[in-house]
Amino acid sequence: MGSPVRVLAEATPDTRDRYVDLLRVASLGAVVLGHWMMAAVTPDGVGNLLAVVPALQPLTWLLQVMPVFFFVGGFAHALSYRSLLRKRPEGSTDSVYAAFLRARLQRLLRPTMVFVLVWGVAALLIQLLGGGGGLTGVTLRLVTQPLWFIGIYLAMVAFTPPLLRLHERYGWGAFAGLAGAAAAVDVLRFAAGVPYVEFLNFAFVWLAVHQLGFLRADGRLGAGPGLADLRRPALLAGGGLITAVALVAAGPYPLSMVGMPGEKVSNMAPPTLALLCHGLWLVGAVELLRAPAARLLARPRAWRTVVAANGVAMTAFLWHLTAMLGVYGAMLALDVPLPEPATAAWWAQTPLRLAVAAALTAVLVAAFRTFERPAPTAAVQGHGPLAALGATLTLLGVLGLSMVGFAGLLEGRTALLIAIPVSAPAAVAMTLCGWLLVERAGRGRAVR
Repeated sequence: MGSPVRVLAEATPDTRDRYVDLLRVASLGAVVLGHWMMAAVTPDGVGNLLAVVPALQPLTWLLQVMPVFFFVGGFAHALSYRSLLRKRPEGSTDSVYAAFLRARLQRLLRPTMVFVLVWGVAALLIQLLGGGGGLTGVTLRLVTQPLWFIGIYLAMVAFTPPLLRLHERYGWGAFAGLAGAAAAVDVLRFAAGVPYVEFLNFAFVWLAVHQLGFLRADGRLGAGPGLADLRRPALLAGGGLITAVALVAAGPYPLSMVGMPGEKVSNMAPPTLALLCHGLWLVGAVELLRAPAARLLARPRAWRTVVAANGVAMTAFLWHLTAMLGVYGAMLALDVPLPEPATAAWWAQTPLRLAVAAALTAVLVAAFRTFERPAPTAAVQGHGPLAALGATLTLLGVLGLSMVGFAGLLEGRTALLIAIPVSAPAAVAMTLCGWLLVERAGRGRAVR
């Protein structure tokens, strides 16, 4: 018998879109590498390399690939929900929704809950023992920041059924409506000065990108083998890039497509129309590469690599900041000099730091990868409203935790989540309760 990866790779049906799996792995890998590269750590704290060297900010137009991940999510969610609908008994849409949530969130929430609980216990012990200062305190605050992505993805899964119905009725019109709403929000924000309206674009921008995945699932983005099929993704890439450049050049939008410390306007938090246009050009660009990538992935070795990486991608994403900050902590503990960021000595040390961070991430993946393996699922008779409540609680919990972090647990540190102060214990409780509700509501009884 071969290895599990080899067996899984060889069992892949011919109908599977292997390029989607590659995009999922590559986008998360680019985020991990970007975080490792951008960290400018000194004995006094953690800064951002892009702030130290502003000339590097154009690189974010290549490395800010979260839109690709959300685009791929839309494609996968459309196929998954439609598959469950075909298996449902007549009139059981409510139970299909519960089954859909549980099926799509298993590989996301199980490793996330383990990460949250392990770090929560570690943070409590550290602070009970009188620690939590210096780089340790920074670590306790920063390790949860990537959870914002989990929260946004949860919302996309939860909104898939109604947005898919809009897509099936209006097609490109549904995408245009979300994109138009994102543009209107920015007009109200920057031209009319309407307070707090910008936070609506956490929904409009990311859901518009997600809607592009629905269009791809129906073959409406082109990118087939013929030149005519390349026209639509080329227009998407070119139009998105030109519009994003024009918005940054003429408008209030910053050059960087990732958040920068101290900036008055961020393209990321909350997302802007410029970030949406950036997402359009990325989606168009990756679709133009679909045919050559498909030929590469037809090779057994290349496909096995993607299968292996896809099986641990979420675990690696969750723990990569832990590994990076662990490397810097070890350097400080061993009195290894930390060069000033962006100096020749800093760049010379970078390959070694990245290699050690990758090795430590691999150790953490080996320890926690088992929680990313989903349990077998089937179409079920579940409880839709209970599943929706669970998804909402989990969404609020992980977003709150991404903002407040684990620092200051004993002091009751809080952060504002939709104008409501939330502490780390409250965020963990919401996340845990929400996850359990999703599991319970989606389990039900199997459909025969």
